[in-house]
Order: sequence, then C-alpha cells, then structure tokens
Amino acid sequence: MKHFSIGYKKLFGIFMIIFRQIKQQKLFRTVKLTAVLLVLLLNGCDNKVNLKKLCNENTEICNEFGKDSWCKTERIDVVLNRIKVKNNNLDVDKYKLLIAYEGYIKCMSLASQIQHKKFKEKTTLRKDNLLKAAAQLSQLIEQSANSKHPHLLYYYWSRESSDSALKEFLQLEGDPILENSTAQYHLATYYIKRDSNKTLGLLYRSLELHQPGTELSPEILQSLVTIFTKIKKYKQAYIWLRTYQLLQDEPNEMIETSLNSYQQENALDTDFLDKVASSTLAKIKAGQFTSPSF
Repeated sequence: MKHFSIGYKKLFGIFMIIFRQIKQQKLFRTVKLTAVLLVLLLNGCDNKVNLKKLCNENTEICNEFGKDSWCKTERIDVVLNRIKVKNNNLDVDKYKLLIAYEGYIKCMSLASQIQHKKFKEKTTLRKDNLLKAAAQLSQLIEQSANSKHPHLLYYYWSRESSDSALKEFLQLEGDPILENSTAQYHLATYYIKRDSNKTLGLLYRSLELHQPGTELSPEILQSLVTIFTKIKKYKQAYIWLRTYQLLQDEPNEMIETSLNSYQQENALDTDFLDKVASSTLAKIKAGQFTSPSF
C-alpha cells in the first residue's frame, strides 16, 4: 500500500477529487437541515446519541470547525464519526469518517464560493473550515494507508487509484467479511463496466443486506437505473428511477422529466409501476427486499 504525505499538493489533489465528484453528480441535494432532522440528530434517533452530552465530553472535536449556518448536517456527521473513531479506533469507523469529511468538503466547497458583502468574515470562516477539513481528511488517509479492512481497501482504490488495494479487495470476494450492503455495492462499482449481470446481482444483494434504520445509499439505485437503461429494459429503469425519486427529501424536477420521457417513449403503465416502486422501497427499508430474477 502506498503512503501519503500531507502538503499543499495533497490538499489541492483532494479538492480536485471532490470537485470532480460534484461535477459528475447531475442531481444536487439541497444543502439544508430541517427541523425534523435536527431533532433526530440531537436525540440520536435509533442510536440514542445525545449530541450535547457528547460535545461536553469532546469539546475539541465539536469545536473543530467554526460554527456556520451552512453544512450543519455534514458537520454533525463528522463530529459523530470522529467521536466513534476516538472511542473505538475501528477501521470501519475510520472509513465512515473519511466519507463524512468528503461530504462536508463537498458542501463547504459550494458554500465557500458565496460572497458576503456585509459579512466578509463568513466567507473567510467557510474557507478556513474547508481547509481544515481537507487537512484532516489528508491526515486520516495517511494514517489508514496500511489498513486491510475491505472498505478502506476500496477507498484507496477508488480515491487514490491504488492497484495493490484493488487486488487485495478483490481477493476477498466470496469471503463473509464482504457480506454487507456497503461491500457488495463496492464490488458492484468495480464490475459495472465489466459484467452487467454480475453487477446487477451485487446491487440486488446490497439491497437485500440493507439494515433497517440505516441510510440507504442512493448510488445503488442510480446504478440500477444506469444498467437497465443501457440494456434497454426501460420498465425496470423506470421502477428504479421512481424508487430513487421517492428516496429524495423533495421531488426533483429533472428526475420527474426523465420519468415522463420513459413513459412517453415506451408507453409504460406508470400507475402500476409507481406502486411497484413504492412497495420496493418500503421492503428495502424494512430489510425485506429479495432479489428478483433477471
């Protein structure tokens, strides 16, 4: 596994990776924290995490970034995962922290571009927070470089183009350690340009292994839409795109336009397919999804 050093070149590289990821995403989720989500986070939802108590015990972590009205969800995600790493020092938590930092950097990269004529200190604060997050991400990447955990092996292949990490990751295929939703999706991203049928099987398995009460990765649904559109199975593509739409906090007009195009060009019974999508999403969230034949 190659090693990494922290410096301006590294920070610049991280920014470029994040900006490419932002550019590649056609659908942007509105960056906001609703009152309901804030209540869930403060009360800890199913995990019964008391953020106020945790911050009293981990002041340095909670004060890592200057407080700002933007990117609160992403900032809280970083805080909670940093505390987990501090308390448990598990590689799986380090992977989640890497992803949390990336999410915060994506959000703050956009927020830092907003110029405040009256409150220039806000722009400065956001840029400072962005640099701090990138530095912490770079440091964590370096510290975790020799990990053999499959999530981190995948991370170093997908982010750092490490061939050795990919080789070690693929050698674990079929091992029980990959029998979880995240690892199955990671495998699917490798095979998506190599074997469509295998990729479908892995994506379906990822959905089968989804744990109730945990966040469902929208990228799984996006990948299913991409594959079925590519092989011209538009009914299935419509179902998974509608499922993706139902997963959003708010309906997305671009998605709705695409759904209408599928319907008009292929004479689909959308009333029936919408019901299938709704039922499918409910089963996934409940941990009751079973792979269909394909």
